[in-house]
Amino acid sequence: MLPWLLCGALAVLALALLVRLFLLHRALDEIAAQLGERLFSDTNNPIFLSTRNPYARRLAAALNVQLKELRRLRQRYENGDRELKEAVTNVSHDLRTPLTAICGYLELLERGDKTPAQARYLDLISGRAEAMRRLTEELLRCTVAASLEEELCLEPVDLNGAVEEAVASFYGALVEEGVAPAVSLPEERVVRTLDRTALSRILGNLLANALKYSAGDLEVVLVPEGTVTLSNAAPGLDEVRVGRLFDRFYTVETGRNSTGLGLSIARSLTERLGGTISARYEEGRLWVALRFPEAAQPVSPPEP
Repeated sequence: MLPWLLCGALAVLALALLVRLFLLHRALDEIAAQLGERLFSDTNNPIFLSTRNPYARRLAAALNVQLKELRRLRQRYENGDRELKEAVTNVSHDLRTPLTAICGYLELLERGDKTPAQARYLDLISGRAEAMRRLTEELLRCTVAASLEEELCLEPVDLNGAVEEAVASFYGALVEEGVAPAVSLPEERVVRTLDRTALSRILGNLLANALKYSAGDLEVVLVPEGTVTLSNAAPGLDEVRVGRLFDRFYTVETGRNSTGLGLSIARSLTERLGGTISARYEEGRLWVALRFPEAAQPVSPPEP
């Protein structure tokens, strides 16, 4: 009789352990599901559990404390980021008026009689003032381009036409610098859902970059997969410098009158449109690839 009682007791104990194990597994599944949701959504809801397991509840309580702290830090970061962008925008606006006045006065001085030394100094001053004016404009544009509140106007865009239009708008400047552009487009139309203005800005910045670094040639190729490749001879670059081209404010010696913001803005806009942009340096040539896959998902600003 005793062995049977012992077996029954062990069976009951095993069943109780299995039930507790099942409830613990369910609690952990609930924690995992809710934790992923809380991390990537703007919500103040804590993690709730349907079980009364004390260990799972202690874990959920500890995670709720960390989630609360994470939300506080995220709000602090977003507020600081917004304030910084507003400050940069305000400073850019404030600098534009005096810089425009300085450039105007310099033009008046250049029209008058001056000695060779004065002319040389005026040229230096004019060059630096113009560089400051361009930097101010680029700072303003960069802040606007990176703003999370800026809405994207998405529509079907013909990449063939966009590339043709961009190259045509730069054709005069390219020819003036001795750069002969060669454009290759597929026969079929390559259509993507993009913001037309943002795409024009991206292509314009890439062509402006090619204008700075090209040694006399430029190839622009669009393939049906949605990749635009710009390549040109660039003896003044190397792999290290090319690896930093997309860094904000980075310039190289061959990039005259450069603010170092054009490619940074292009990368920011490309990523917002769900695309990718990259650069490489091979055998003295600079290759920049802009890709918009057919299934690209533009990044929308978060809901307020």
